[in-house]
Amino acid sequence: MKLNTLKPAEGSVKNNKRIGRGQGSGRGGTSTRGHKGAKSRSGYSKKLGFEGGQMPLQRRVPKFGFKNPNRVEYKPVNLDIIQALVEKTGVEKVTPAVLVENGIVGKNDLVKVLGRGELKVKLSIEANKFSKTAIESIEKLGGTTTVI
Repeated sequence: MKLNTLKPAEGSVKNNKRIGRGQGSGRGGTSTRGHKGAKSRSGYSKKLGFEGGQMPLQRRVPKFGFKNPNRVEYKPVNLDIIQALVEKTGVEKVTPAVLVENGIVGKNDLVKVLGRGELKVKLSIEANKFSKTAIESIEKLGGTTTVI
């Protein structure tokens, strides 16, 4: 094998269509764009959701409700999930980082601890928010809650 004999595989390289290079090329004149109309002009781009003049779906469907752009979403974590985590890993301080490591929440999630289930061990828990029942259950066992 020599470098001067190397060629790409048969059929892997195609020449581009050369459009607008005169009548003799077979692709001159209208240059494969048909006759007249917006699509034949340079710089044409149709609007997003355009359906050829038909009323677009986004305008046909009725609108209702309200999406609050300032809403803060919390990922709920119940006490029974924390108890299962403690039994599995043996941690004494539960933080969002520990929850992320164990796949309970995502790394960008805000965590809210809720009071379903019960704890059996004294724990120190850090989270973005706690429910009243969760705080009662944790502090009943002598644990601490820290809002981040």
